[in-house]
Amino acid sequence: MKSTIRIQLSVMMFLEFFIWGAWFVTMGTFLAQAFSADGGQLAMAYETQSIGAIIAPFIIGLIADRYFSAQKILGVLHLIGAVLLYLAGTSQSFDSFYPYILIYMILYMPTLALVNSVAFRQMKDPAKDFALIRVLGTVGWIVAGLAIGFLAWESENLLQNTFLMAAVAAAILGLFSFTLPDTPPVVSKNEKVTVRDILGLDALGMLKDKRYLVFFIASILICIPLAFYYQHANQFLNEIGMEGAAGKMTFGQMSEIAFMLLLPIFLKKYGIKLTLLVGMLAWVVRYILFAYGDAGEGTWMLIFGIILHGICYDFFFVSGQIYTDYKAGEKFKSSAQGLITLATYGLGMLIGFRLAGKITDLNALADGGHSWEAIWTIPAIIAGGVFLFFLITFKNEKIEVKE
Repeated sequence: MKSTIRIQLSVMMFLEFFIWGAWFVTMGTFLAQAFSADGGQLAMAYETQSIGAIIAPFIIGLIADRYFSAQKILGVLHLIGAVLLYLAGTSQSFDSFYPYILIYMILYMPTLALVNSVAFRQMKDPAKDFALIRVLGTVGWIVAGLAIGFLAWESENLLQNTFLMAAVAAAILGLFSFTLPDTPPVVSKNEKVTVRDILGLDALGMLKDKRYLVFFIASILICIPLAFYYQHANQFLNEIGMEGAAGKMTFGQMSEIAFMLLLPIFLKKYGIKLTLLVGMLAWVVRYILFAYGDAGEGTWMLIFGIILHGICYDFFFVSGQIYTDYKAGEKFKSSAQGLITLATYGLGMLIGFRLAGKITDLNALADGGHSWEAIWTIPAIIAGGVFLFFLITFKNEKIEVKE
């Protein structure tokens, strides 16, 4: 790959995830500060990610793969997104904020597939090249969090600026996208594409395998605790008085990079079964640490819980994608990845966001705070249940992923 193309793709990945990290992590705190939003309203706002994930395959399958070059659609979506982020950040009420963020996420979620499509089409050896470019996305998320912490936007009730920062970045990426290498449609506009193709339903046959069915169910269930983290972690840390919470939360992405590098070694030495179990157990430990940590002597518990994100995400979700790719075989690789994404980021997190909102409202205190020990206990129990379900089911069975 030419160095100029590598730089272009790296900048694309950096901006793609900088935009998301600039507002998504702190949105719960912003809504609580600006509009005194309750748990149900926070759930509605974060559910837009799941709605976007469910709709995204239709945008990609019906439009992007058939009629227009990927980089052009990427540019248009981000330019529209820039306007929507600006309008969301300058909203005066939750009722006016919500439609903007809903439409934005419906348009943003397809861009996650589009940037991958643009990147993969330029690579002769994706297995070698993709990780080195994709890691710039994680760096972008980290830089966004550090910038928010450095500018002290959380402590000064200035979190609306995060949407403005994201809007500027979206406008830059929108314009920059038109300079990316041409990535024309891969499907003829006359070729018939069914809903079954778009949603990856051809991969449903994989669920006939008991091992994969159990993994599939566990993947949906473990997304419920994941939703608690995305929706309430920043709100929780700010509420208990942690300074620069968004900046400290980037430790999670830093650990994600480290454990991503360790994952192949762990998989080779201990296998996919133990890797998945360690990933699930990390969720339990994280929420126990959140339940009993505080911004005083217990700060180390909170920091350690944040750092566990690398194990939580890489050891379960990334290794799960590898397992899915192996089980699918050559014929259904794309369909299988589409199906697991729809089930997790769509169905699983939709349930999780809704449940997290209800649990948070039930544990709201008269002074405007929350009983966080009770709140974090729920995802700890759910993650523990999924861990035991998986452990007992595969107690005497092997799960293999061969080269």
